[in-house]
Amino acid sequence: MTLPTFRFAPSPNGALHLGHACSALLNARLASQTGGRMLLRIEDIDTTRCTPEFEAAIYRDLEWLGIRWEMPVRRQSEHFADYREALDRLIAEGLVYPAFMSRGEIRAFIAQSGKKWPHDPDGAPLYPPADKALSERERKRRMAEGAPFAWRLDVAAALDRIGNSLYWEEFTDETLTATHRIEAEPQSWGDVIVARKEVPTSYHLAVVVDDAIQGVSHVVRGRDLYLATSVQRLLQELLGLPAPRYLHHRL
Repeated sequence: MTLPTFRFAPSPNGALHLGHACSALLNARLASQTGGRMLLRIEDIDTTRCTPEFEAAIYRDLEWLGIRWEMPVRRQSEHFADYREALDRLIAEGLVYPAFMSRGEIRAFIAQSGKKWPHDPDGAPLYPPADKALSERERKRRMAEGAPFAWRLDVAAALDRIGNSLYWEEFTDETLTATHRIEAEPQSWGDVIVARKEVPTSYHLAVVVDDAIQGVSHVVRGRDLYLATSVQRLLQELLGLPAPRYLHHRL
């Protein structure tokens, strides 16, 4: 029988706060109540902001809270090859494209359009469609010349590819006794970044790959990540990864 598997996955780019403590304690309690596993994952793909000092502080704080976890701890910076493999699949299937526009160029493009521009749930403008219209030859030329770029998911093409309704199972409360279906709306985020030129992943890509590799069955995290689940469910479908069930707790 497969045991319920929970995880707490902080980024070591600062000190843990009360929200982290709430989430870590809830995951540990639910793992204990269900006879499941409790994992700790260090999400340190941002190698410029994440430091060993903050990582060490995470371990100390969790130990002070009385939380125990399985070893070894998965550190994302040690598994870029896993994310690169997933990214290469998306590239080969034509589901991502290199996006070259800087923030200033995005603002200029939107201003020149003269239109009311859509924004994502975080308030950022959706990425303009100009780069999707570039020829393959032009894309390769720019990349060969060292132009900075990010790999963005072609959300419209991705939704066409899966060809069915997209949803996730959300637990109704902390008893984990019932779920209801939530319709995913990844299109509200536009063409999100899934990797960068220097780093073969982003948060969205890394988290779905990690959850699949680690066998995470229950994703219990803050309500601030509720809407991001839409993008992650789309990536899970595209990559053929299992879908955990979710509980987004109060902040």
